[in-house]
Amino acid sequence: MPDQRVTNQLRQQVGERAKGCCEYCLSQVRFSPQAFSVEHIHPRSLGGVTHLDNLALSCAGCNGHKYNKTQAPDPINNEMVSLFHPRQQIWTEHFSWNEHYTLIIGLTPTGRATVEALQLNRSALQNLRAVLYLVGQHPSQ
Repeated sequence: MPDQRVTNQLRQQVGERAKGCCEYCLSQVRFSPQAFSVEHIHPRSLGGVTHLDNLALSCAGCNGHKYNKTQAPDPINNEMVSLFHPRQQIWTEHFSWNEHYTLIIGLTPTGRATVEALQLNRSALQNLRAVLYLVGQHPSQ
């Protein structure tokens, strides 16, 4: 069986590729009170492998809510759909921001299901986004 550890080199590559932001909620590492994780997009518990193409930078909240999920119901029609996959999909095709950049809006079934399943609009995130927006630090460039 291949080594399943996330090496320091992989961790660095994932962080650089993500430009220091959670690849789900776009929170910035530099403003987070908790460490970010390198998570398996397709979970190891479901056969996912530790390879750069299956790894994403994730804040503690998104990682905890995602756990080993790969699907969730679209809140509009309750149909099970795949969650957002940061290696295969483009964030702006599935999500947008509200007028004040405090809420992530799901644009597609995948986007809506991901917003709900990962709770991308947790109240603490909304508060942080509002403050960072006021000082010109959100959204990240």
